[in-house]
Amino acid sequence: MQLPSHRGRESQAENRECRRLRFAPGRIISCLPGQSARLSLHEIRMKFQTLELACDAGIATITLNRPEKRNALSFELLNEILTALDEVERSDALVMILTGAGKAFCAGLDLDELKTLIGKSHAENLEDSRRMVRIFRRLYDFPKPTIAAVNGAAIAGGTGLATMCDFTLAVPEAKFGYTEVRIGFVPAIVSSILVWQVGHKIARDLLLSGRIFDAAEAYRFGLVNEIVPAEGLMARARELAGQLIENSPSSVRATKRLINGFISSQLDQQIAQAVEDNARIRSTDDFREGITAFLERRKPRWSGK
Repeated sequence: MQLPSHRGRESQAENRECRRLRFAPGRIISCLPGQSARLSLHEIRMKFQTLELACDAGIATITLNRPEKRNALSFELLNEILTALDEVERSDALVMILTGAGKAFCAGLDLDELKTLIGKSHAENLEDSRRMVRIFRRLYDFPKPTIAAVNGAAIAGGTGLATMCDFTLAVPEAKFGYTEVRIGFVPAIVSSILVWQVGHKIARDLLLSGRIFDAAEAYRFGLVNEIVPAEGLMARARELAGQLIENSPSSVRATKRLINGFISSQLDQQIAQAVEDNARIRSTDDFREGITAFLERRKPRWSGK
């Protein structure tokens, strides 16, 4: 009886380890269909703290993983989203799904981060604004198809993340809202893309009122592609991903570049202005009052300054 070679034993152990790590947070394995039991050369050794990154059968899944905070956006989570997107782009994955752990998709900016915004310098506010631009623009321009599986509330920045994806699926209970004006912010970063998505009239309604709207209304606006029962959300997301994988990857990439290229120059100009507007509003009395009132759970007393 021939004993397995050292490399053979190593390969068997590697395959067992790969199966164990198949859905491990912070790792990507080779994702091509039929190759989900092999480690890719660029296997990620990093353990994410605020999200999970998994890959199987050509589909990468990023799960925002702060359920106790309703997946609110901390600066750490924002940085890890950028890192995860970089790794998905370098991986063999052909499609990316973005979703949230627990009952919410993303509840907007974390309260602890919100407290730090008062008193920042203009330069610091500009850098914060540019960070948000990097997140939204990276997702919007991502070269591979993206699917948002909205499993619950997606508010403010959460709405932004959900609607930057190529496809947005939502459960009937999902809630959306560009609520920035209610606490003295300007929804500057997402507004530039929202106007292109839904038109000026609907954008004015959503951005100026800051109201919460449900999945059915989001569907009517074209911000949601499908409404899916909660128990079938991820299955439908993976089914859609499977349909996209059947297409030519190079053709899909070229088509995304073509679509985004139609408005890229205008979008660059609008976002540059949005960054300035977003930073400037943070020096106003209304901004400080809005944040303070929100944290103190009271109605703001606006001065208009």
